[in-house]
Amino acid sequence: MDPFQLFSELFEEAKLAVPVDPNAMVLATADVRGRPSARVVLLKDFGPEGFVFYTNVTSRKGQELTENPFAALCFHWKPMEKQVRIEGRVERVSDREADAYFESRVRGSQVGAWASHQSEPLERRELLQAKVKEIEARFEGRTVPRPPFWSGFRVVPDQIEFWTNRRDRLHERLCFIREGAGAWSLQLLSP
Repeated sequence: MDPFQLFSELFEEAKLAVPVDPNAMVLATADVRGRPSARVVLLKDFGPEGFVFYTNVTSRKGQELTENPFAALCFHWKPMEKQVRIEGRVERVSDREADAYFESRVRGSQVGAWASHQSEPLERRELLQAKVKEIEARFEGRTVPRPPFWSGFRVVPDQIEFWTNRRDRLHERLCFIREGAGAWSLQLLSP
């Protein structure tokens, strides 16, 4: 059994069952001291290479992933009573991948990527709105390029767990563990 094929099938089900953001996933990181942090991000691509999301690399999560390149992801699809947990090392996507995804974003999101100093204190919201106007003027009539501080991260899993709710609380847990290039072992875990 291939964990990426199983994920792909569940993700297609989630797109039908979850009305808003079926690609939402909790991203857990830790700083160099081991202090954890979690937030919801959106899955933008996946495949045998891993699970991809995009962000400002100078944000808290970007800094933590650069300093400590390991992360955990969690999808929880309540209507399906299913959850997928992913753990692994993290790598930056190529500039080509980041550029292609950035170009696919709506212009407002592109401008916002330039305007926001993500995770930094903001004295007043009006300052952010003024920065948006400044960026809009700078790129008026032109394509908005990807900022040098904005890219994607790929979580390359060494473990993927599929959880299915059972009414008797004896949940089903299937855990795939990477054993090498493309090779996975499967363990059934106790609930």
